[in-house]
Amino acid sequence: MAEIKDPENTILMELKGGTVTIQLLPDVAPKHVERMKELARSGQYDNVAFHRVIDGFMAQTGDVQHGDMEDGFNIRMAGTGGSDLPNLPAEFSKVPHARGSLGAARSANPDSANSQFFINFKDNDFLNGQYTVYGQVISGMEHVDAITKGEPPANPDRMISVKVAADA
Repeated sequence: MAEIKDPENTILMELKGGTVTIQLLPDVAPKHVERMKELARSGQYDNVAFHRVIDGFMAQTGDVQHGDMEDGFNIRMAGTGGSDLPNLPAEFSKVPHARGSLGAARSANPDSANSQFFINFKDNDFLNGQYTVYGQVISGMEHVDAITKGEPPANPDRMISVKVAADA
């Protein structure tokens, strides 16, 4: 496991294969970082499906409205919802969409990010400056690579639990 330097800005995401440790970037995208911590602390990310997983591109999750596999799960609706909190303004930066980076999922409107996010399987430079980057996987990327692929996957994987390291 990676050394955690800033537990308040580190996410521990439990997947079927093990723990994924994500270093959040509060200096780059403070509103997105705060939102992720708020949703993690309230348990809203627990049991949420990876509803869109494209081999060689990215794994998307975080639909707390339709993606909870333990509460009202609907794979056909997963990816269309968000939290009951307001959408976030874009926080674009020079941080690249590199392998293991966390990007905010959104609609065509740059200021429509809410709870959904994706983890890049590879460097996806064509996304740079168009989607907010607010975290980086620092260990456990092999567990992200093992997420069941599909749009949507026939038997989706889920985030078993998501915690702020300071609370774990």
